[in-house]
Amino acid sequence: MRRTILVFAECRDGKLRRVALEALGAARRLAGADGSVHAVLAAPGGAADEAAALAARGADVVHVADDPALRAFAPEAYIAALRAAIEAVRPDALLLGHTAVGRELAPRVAAAIGAGHVADVTAIDETDGVFTRPLYAGKAFERRSFTPGRPWVVTVRPNNFEPAETLPAGEPQGTVQALPFTVPPILTAVRSLVRRASGQIDLAEADVVVSGGRGVRSSAGFEPLQELAGVLGGAVGASRGACDAGYCGYALQIGQTGKVVTPQLYIACGISGAIQHLAGMSQSRVIIAINKDPDAPIFSVADYGIVGDLFEVVPLLTEEFRRTQSG
Repeated sequence: MRRTILVFAECRDGKLRRVALEALGAARRLAGADGSVHAVLAAPGGAADEAAALAARGADVVHVADDPALRAFAPEAYIAALRAAIEAVRPDALLLGHTAVGRELAPRVAAAIGAGHVADVTAIDETDGVFTRPLYAGKAFERRSFTPGRPWVVTVRPNNFEPAETLPAGEPQGTVQALPFTVPPILTAVRSLVRRASGQIDLAEADVVVSGGRGVRSSAGFEPLQELAGVLGGAVGASRGACDAGYCGYALQIGQTGKVVTPQLYIACGISGAIQHLAGMSQSRVIIAINKDPDAPIFSVADYGIVGDLFEVVPLLTEEFRRTQSG
């Protein structure tokens, strides 16, 4: 079926987020062979390289919203840009990443334009326009579709769709054009942004996550996990128990009240496996659990389990991975 799809290409620090490319790939398939895909890029200063990257990966038209109000995340300004793009394109669907920004924008845009909204989508039936999302910490899934006549607003969970690939040489690339829009009164102002961890891979987009629970016993207990994550090119996460105990900041928390991750590999170290934690990681492709308690609930969802002391097992894994990579 031929469709027109609009993608919100979210950036962080002026660079496209991986989930933006995943949404673009999903949009290309959802649009169909004869459909069209547009992208809207909120980019103070133009972000010519990012716009060109979208055009080279299958966006037929990239609409660039350039205004100083977009430099920091101001919902009113971003919604105005999205509404301007929707009015210009008249899409059948708007796709956003299921990130902190996407989760805030999607329902507000849907309400503003009278559209339906489905959040946290992990699979799409492109032919029938049916969207699958997990429920009850991944224990069940629901399939949802929209009634005809209204646009769709959908957020896609990171790491669940193949990113859009660069078009083959010789294929025509999309065009880039300015998006006129009016910035409404801004009700909030960001004075400064403080990052607690610089250079760390975003947990939601990491292919490998090494996570620690109360079993790490202290903040120093995270050091072996950080070393393993560094060898694997991954990110470090934590259970709520570890965060509550003060072993690490809540920015690392994975679970029902933290971040939801779906990496290719999830290594749980000293995590018992409470249902609240499983809600945030049970959809990982491969789960490895390391715990001294053979009856720990985490083993019920793990693909591979190691019964042992994480302070003995993790360094051995790190050394083995390092040896394999060097060989």
